[in-house]
Amino acid sequence: MQITELQVLNVLAEELNMRKASERLFVSQPALSQRLQSIEQRWGAKLFIRSQKGLTLTPAGEKIIDFVKNTLETEESVRDEVLSLGDEVHGTLKLAVASIIGQYWMPKVLKKYVERFPNVKISLVTGWSSEVQRQLYDENFHVGIIRGNPDWKGPKEHLISDSLYLVDTTIKSLDDLQYTSRPFIQFKSHSTYYQEIQDWWIQKFKAPPKRTIVVDQIETCKQMALNGIGYAILPSISLTKKDRSLYTIPILNEKEVPLSRDTWIISSEASQQLKQVDAFLSLIKSMKKAT
Repeated sequence: MQITELQVLNVLAEELNMRKASERLFVSQPALSQRLQSIEQRWGAKLFIRSQKGLTLTPAGEKIIDFVKNTLETEESVRDEVLSLGDEVHGTLKLAVASIIGQYWMPKVLKKYVERFPNVKISLVTGWSSEVQRQLYDENFHVGIIRGNPDWKGPKEHLISDSLYLVDTTIKSLDDLQYTSRPFIQFKSHSTYYQEIQDWWIQKFKAPPKRTIVVDQIETCKQMALNGIGYAILPSISLTKKDRSLYTIPILNEKEVPLSRDTWIISSEASQQLKQVDAFLSLIKSMKKAT
């Protein structure tokens, strides 16, 4: 495959390291260095400054890399539109999803999708729901899957609701929380989830938990609970049949209604016209009907 000048500059800008860039491009470092010199001569400007720490973009380089990225994005968009004119499903499916969805729900969906549509390339990023929604606003992705009810003016569809449970290896009822010295293990969440738990706790017990441990990942939180370090409040999407060693106690509000987290799919009318996007959304609908 012939490596274009745009590909070379894009990879160099992403890696800012000659060794890593040469590995991604499957060329030797001397060959890549020579190619870069040729590109810089053609542009009539130095694009990168080399140092022991790696590469740094020059002002001219920053301007040209902006052009490169815009050109590549336009090329990919046009290619997807052209491929969508045919009968087969091709192109790139760009997904941005909440981290918990990417970890526990998305793998089985993508497994079915790539089996049915092997000619589609998958681009997937995970992160905070707020960041996912921002990426969709900026039209960087075709489909977003986020937690909570989004303020989204484009197409959106409810995906799942999963209940919240207090989980522990020894605590069997919520009343035990008033007497336990075990720590409450919490995971960081850039959403209303954390505040909902705090509000529920104060409403239920009128005072904060005696001891807390805060971790950065929901899976870390779950594993600490599984290993008997303390108790946690987790959404049901993160719990599997393998977690039978844990007691799971439903979290109810003052009206005895289970607390839950909603997950929504958001997209745009333009992206839904692409066959790879339509196929993905159709697959999700069929999986929802089957459950």
